[in-house]
Amino acid sequence: MIIIDAHQDIAYNALCFNRDYTRSALKKRQLEYGTPVPPKAGIATCGLPEALVGRIALIFSTLFVAPRTRQSAPWDNVMYATPQEAYKLARTQLDYYERLAENDKITLIKTQTDLDAVLQTWEADTSLKSRVQGLVLLMENADPIVEPAQLEEWYELGLRIVGPAWQASRYCGGTGQPGNLTTLGHDLLETMSDFNMILDLSHMAEEAYFEALNIYEGPIIASHSNPRKFVDTDRHLSDEIIRSLAERDGVMGIVLYNRFLDQTWTPTDKKDGITVDRIVAAIDHVCQVTGSALHVGIGTDFDGGFGTEAIPYELDTVADLYQIGDALSRFGYAEEDIVSVMGGNMLRKLREGLPE
Repeated sequence: MIIIDAHQDIAYNALCFNRDYTRSALKKRQLEYGTPVPPKAGIATCGLPEALVGRIALIFSTLFVAPRTRQSAPWDNVMYATPQEAYKLARTQLDYYERLAENDKITLIKTQTDLDAVLQTWEADTSLKSRVQGLVLLMENADPIVEPAQLEEWYELGLRIVGPAWQASRYCGGTGQPGNLTTLGHDLLETMSDFNMILDLSHMAEEAYFEALNIYEGPIIASHSNPRKFVDTDRHLSDEIIRSLAERDGVMGIVLYNRFLDQTWTPTDKKDGITVDRIVAAIDHVCQVTGSALHVGIGTDFDGGFGTEAIPYELDTVADLYQIGDALSRFGYAEEDIVSVMGGNMLRKLREGLPE
């Protein structure tokens, strides 16, 4: 069994906190101890060494930029005031991924051929030393696409997944900022359809979400969103939204952040207040709402503003994600369904969106 993590901010961590992805999470902790990084970014959970041990074969890796505000934020280094600034910042993150891919343990996945080559290194008869991790580029907030016609350039550079929003963007409403698709948003989806790109609905405002679902005919995911039953805000998905996603054969990735798993948890609480059983409850809720285990996966968002201090008790680094599968088994899930949740569902959508 392989694991697919549908959301990690790898380049963001490198550019904002000088976190080298090829370095282990434990080494990062040693280097960052006593510095301003852990209070801003959390205690590191991600690193290539732990990912390879933990069988995380594929990661949807973000190009993330944020609108500039008057207040300082941990993501100051990726803030923009104009689309041109957003473009330059995202290109810098793309450059980081291209440098990462010079490592023989990392491949940027752009085609089915790339994907198959990576998956072959994870066959049961291959050793740990043979494993190669695949990174799939996901743009979180589409403002770096200066205009929809420019999407062709991004596609040629390897972008395969686009999330139009974080907060509101020029393309649609977003988290905390309601709104429909704009005219540019309609044009963007039309252009994405020409390339059969994967649309990421996470962070889109509910109005824009339903509009997009009705007009976009390509593959759809919500890379990192939880059921609203557990945390009732517009950042998460209502049962109606979850059902509509499943009707389009979409898949949502559960975020493993305690604040997104339990509305009563706060950063001042100890992490042992939330266990892996809470992740299973979120997964099971999606399965009950949709009637199967085919529409839910994992989108950890690890090191996306929080670290090991704010994830369920049994998890320390990405190497521990396998425990979710073990917990699903204890809960009574069949092996076939566990394989689907841990990676198979996201793999299905990825295959739909990749060219030969």
